Amino acid sequence: MLGLPKGHPNPGTPCNGGHCRQWPGAWAFLQKTMVIVWLLLSSTSLPPTWGQPKIPLETVKLWADTYGRDLYDTVTKYSGSLLLQKKYKDVAPSLQIKKVDGLELVRKFSEDMENMLQRKVEAVKSLVEAAEEADLNHEFNASLVFDYYNSVLINERDEKGRHVELGAEFVLESNAHFSNLRVNTSISTVQLPTNVYNKDPDILNGVYMSEALNPVFVENFQRDPTLTWQYFGSSTGFFRIYPGIKWTPDENGVIAFDCRNRGWYIQAATSPKDMVIVVDVSGSMKGLRIAIAKHTITTILDTLGENDFVNIIAYNDYVHYIEPCFKGILVQADRDNREHFKQLVEELMVKGVGVVNRALSEAFQILKQFQEARQGSLCNQVIMLITDGAVEGYKQVFEEYNWPDRKVRVFTYLIGREVTFAERMKWIACNNKGYYTQISTLADAQENVMEYLHVLSRPMAINRGHDIIWTEAYMDSKLFPSKAQSLMLLTTVAMPVFSKKNETRSHGILLGVVGSDVTLRELMKLAPRYKLGVHGYAFLNTNNGYILSHPDLRPLYREGKKLKPKPNYNSVDLSEVEWEDQAETLRTAMINGETGSLSLEVKVPLDEGKRVLFLTNQYFFTGISDTPFSLGVVLSQGHGEYAPLGNTSVEEGLHDLLHPDLTLASDWIYCVTDIDPDHRKLSQLEAMVRFLTREDPDLQCDEELVREVLFDAVVTAPMEAYWTALALNISDESEPGVDMAFLGTRAGLLRSSLFVGSEKVSDRKFLTPEDKASVFTMDHFPQWYRQASEQPSGSFVFNLRWAERPESPGEPVAVTASTAVAVTVDKKTAIAAAVGVQMRVDFLQRQFWAATRQCSAVEGPCPKSCEDSDLDCFVTDNNGFILISERSQEAGRFLGEVDGALMTQLLSMGVFSQVTMYDYQAMCKPPDHHHSAAQPLASPLSAFLTVARWLMHELLLCLLEWSAWGSWREPGAEAKAVFHHSHKHKKQDLLYPCDTEYPVFVHQTAIQEANGIIECGTCQKMFVMQQIPRSNLLLLVTDPTCDCSFFPPVLQEATEVKYNASVKCDRMRSQKPRRRPDSCHAFHPEENAQDCGGASDTSAPPLLLLLPLWAWLLLPQLLC
Repeated sequence: MLGLPKGHPNPGTPCNGGHCRQWPGAWAFLQKTMVIVWLLLSSTSLPPTWGQPKIPLETVKLWADTYGRDLYDTVTKYSGSLLLQKKYKDVAPSLQIKKVDGLELVRKFSEDMENMLQRKVEAVKSLVEAAEEADLNHEFNASLVFDYYNSVLINERDEKGRHVELGAEFVLESNAHFSNLRVNTSISTVQLPTNVYNKDPDILNGVYMSEALNPVFVENFQRDPTLTWQYFGSSTGFFRIYPGIKWTPDENGVIAFDCRNRGWYIQAATSPKDMVIVVDVSGSMKGLRIAIAKHTITTILDTLGENDFVNIIAYNDYVHYIEPCFKGILVQADRDNREHFKQLVEELMVKGVGVVNRALSEAFQILKQFQEARQGSLCNQVIMLITDGAVEGYKQVFEEYNWPDRKVRVFTYLIGREVTFAERMKWIACNNKGYYTQISTLADAQENVMEYLHVLSRPMAINRGHDIIWTEAYMDSKLFPSKAQSLMLLTTVAMPVFSKKNETRSHGILLGVVGSDVTLRELMKLAPRYKLGVHGYAFLNTNNGYILSHPDLRPLYREGKKLKPKPNYNSVDLSEVEWEDQAETLRTAMINGETGSLSLEVKVPLDEGKRVLFLTNQYFFTGISDTPFSLGVVLSQGHGEYAPLGNTSVEEGLHDLLHPDLTLASDWIYCVTDIDPDHRKLSQLEAMVRFLTREDPDLQCDEELVREVLFDAVVTAPMEAYWTALALNISDESEPGVDMAFLGTRAGLLRSSLFVGSEKVSDRKFLTPEDKASVFTMDHFPQWYRQASEQPSGSFVFNLRWAERPESPGEPVAVTASTAVAVTVDKKTAIAAAVGVQMRVDFLQRQFWAATRQCSAVEGPCPKSCEDSDLDCFVTDNNGFILISERSQEAGRFLGEVDGALMTQLLSMGVFSQVTMYDYQAMCKPPDHHHSAAQPLASPLSAFLTVARWLMHELLLCLLEWSAWGSWREPGAEAKAVFHHSHKHKKQDLLYPCDTEYPVFVHQTAIQEANGIIECGTCQKMFVMQQIPRSNLLLLVTDPTCDCSFFPPVLQEATEVKYNASVKCDRMRSQKPRRRPDSCHAFHPEENAQDCGGASDTSAPPLLLLLPLWAWLLLPQLLC
């Protein structure tokens, strides 16, 4: 189970925002209720004088007290917690405890982010100006001969060792600023997709013109060294990227990346749009035509984004929505909806006669209703008509709904090579401000679909509307396949580039789009972790309510040994991670860019969902000017509202900083080291030392954080001497059982000391970057620190550490114990540090068995011991996980899994409570489908025909793939890639996105002791529970002689939340509030609407193109 999100409100809360679920069946619920009632009726509270008790209560309490005292003595001795508390108490008079102003903090972070993002905007603007000026001064030359650095061909040689054409020598060097990729920061390279000819005159002229961007790229990077990738995506298909990089084809030798398909290109090139796709599924569309139509729809869907709205209508004798749930509405074109439509499109079947007028009427009515209701994009409105051209009765529809204003553009796509209806289709487009194209092969779809974007960009081009757009979060796995960078979340700032030539003004020519990437990790560094306290965090969301950055956003999942992006990773709504915002007050305020604050009771999951913290969080939020983003800052009430501020001399601090046991949070920015190449090799500690000694005056450091580190280094310095003295006093013969001591401070300072040789440490991953949960990161403080901060003062929290080694998966290898160090000044308390130890599991067990040999007021051996066969003893933590059991294989397991009867009883008595948590970013396995084994045997002929049909389907795909090679653009490999992708798309993935619920069990600290009996048929099972003092541990003693195995286990497992058809439809139709983009360019009076398309140029051999049709029509019929 991955790290899981916040909890759902209790089951009695009414559903909100469409997120409802079906509860278990009534019979299952009744069974569970009867068991609990039976337990409540049959259990008794055992008084201390219960007749001849099998488990003496005083003895169990003595065992718990003795074990608690021994544990406390051990962990305080080896951790030095009392010494650290004394040191902080000694400096309390010189400490200032400052109340953190959340609104001031969020405003400051927002301003810093705005300034950073504005620098990226300035870089992009300079590229737009340079590109438009270069085009203005360039005269098209149809016979231009020009060599350029082709990013695929650079440094490539032929069999004779000579550089291939467009593949000259190109110097590449590893660069830490660009994720250690090999790049050239002095010049850009040019990439083209496989289906674009690299010497086409349009390409050569565009590449030649855009050479003028090279000096601007370099100048931008020198002015702002935090810039990452800068690029220009041309409307003709080439992609100029800086710094120059070598591009590697995929495993099929294909370059599938086309910049015109990217979200940043499409959003910058056009204003938002409402779209209805109308597709002909009449009998005349069978065979190759429906295959091309489906591919065309998929290509159109790929051009849509979060600010667009869409629906798809199929028609023949009647009109039907391919998703009946979406009847009469438009839905947001987010990734989930686009993928859902793609799956439904694949299932379209052809039959009947095409009647287009009813379908067009339906499309116009939807668009009109949404416009009148002020829903959708409130900008462009378009209808995409996909048919083989046999349409009639359409003129009256346009007269009724679209003329004379023509506010809805109609784009027509003639499918197939037949030209009989070409003029009819062109007339429809030209008389409705649209564009007509003919798509004869699969390879034609991409280029022809792109034409509609050029039409929609005309008003913006004529207006010279250089709108700045920012994309949603995304991972560019297509730009950097198999690279570490492909797993980094980005946002892109982009602007369109238009022709400024007067003679083309009415045509509104889009030259392309320029853009630059911003890694969200770099942006979030401007909300320093140390300012937010133990549980605090910052997050960003978009105008659509989707998460841009959040500690609870989990965009990746593991498939085998590989980490892969989840299908819906960039459309996770704020309400799906901040579930306690039931009224969506926080979400609504943030998408509107408001400034304010809000308090919520929250449940925070820890340890991959095994544990939960109950906090009261204060949310502070504001918009980031000139962007569609809002920033939120969270501070936990209580100690999270206060920050200790100390001071010390640089000399004293430096002395105590330079110790080998001291490290700093590697993810935190104490000093800026990623800009100057001379600083990139420095660790944060090395950089800080150079800053403090004035060895490097050019270093920029966070002086407030540096001051805190120096102060913490001085206060915690005595711990090193204390731990060293302890280690020296441990003889070689005696095994201490404690491997190491460690401490962490609010400033991200970490000290640790080993009491054994490094080869003997039980858990070597602990406190290493490999184990992110145990160290300070940008997202969170260490888990041991967070849990300790919520424990009562002077109490230790114990946690099992699990192994992840192949030879012992899930085996507990160590136990950590940690406690928080609080400081109080003027009645204000803040957490200054946390300190703890790592112990071996067997040492903890030995101490326990020794403690349970104690007994009160009895001379000689005790009458009862946990080692007796008629007693079963467990030590569990406050979440029910077993630390100690007589059976070693039970350590680390959940108590309810081992003893369902006991856990059920503890739940019914209120000793433990069950908290239901929800995960709206889960990945589930598809249910197994079991088919009757007799079915294939029922008819051998049926089995043969099934296989034959499958073979014919594969042959058809092969022939279609073959026929698509007929294009002049040399797209053979591209066609292969299209079908390779479609095959993969049809294979059912191992995991799919889903919603899950899972229980977390929490001990109620008010109940420190309990006892009772469980009726188990013919016998009674007695149990006693006693809290172990100054810890989060419980001692449970039971009678194992009574068999209660018929009680079902109580499991901590995630189960998928199933929605019935009605609820699922409601969820899909629900339109959450969102903020529309500020600008819209839908029409311009100077627009040349007569530039409305013509026939496509294809040259595939006619006989070859007919082969798939014959295969589709004839051969399957022979097999029926």
